[in-house]
Amino acid sequence: MAKYIYTVWKRKTASAQIKLFDWVWKDMINWKPVAEYVHRSDLFDVMYAAVKLSKLKDKVYFEVAVQGSWESAQADAIKFWLAKALVEKDESLRPILKQAWFLTRDARKVERKKPWLHKARKASQWSKR
Repeated sequence: MAKYIYTVWKRKTASAQIKLFDWVWKDMINWKPVAEYVHRSDLFDVMYAAVKLSKLKDKVYFEVAVQGSWESAQADAIKFWLAKALVEKDESLRPILKQAWFLTRDARKVERKKPWLHKARKASQWSKR
């Protein structure tokens, strides 16, 4: 049985459950290879930022079960989780990842829609007459 580190992280309405392994195989998201699941090239940099900063790119492997929201929020949830799991694996990475803000949860939420408005702040155009 392979030993792994398991954590859960959230961003907006996306939640990521991730297993971090010490051995290398293929990174998987929802049982698909990362390249097949993620279609935007900028999100690869977002997801792997913590791993690249800690210089463990070719030394760890992860499996992610992510749900909710869309690609960008899912990538952020994965990024935060990877940082958390790397700190759990090696405590000496904590100051580096904390300084890069990878261990701080992004608490922004979608603002609720108000009554009589089209969206949260969008109102009908005001006419003088």
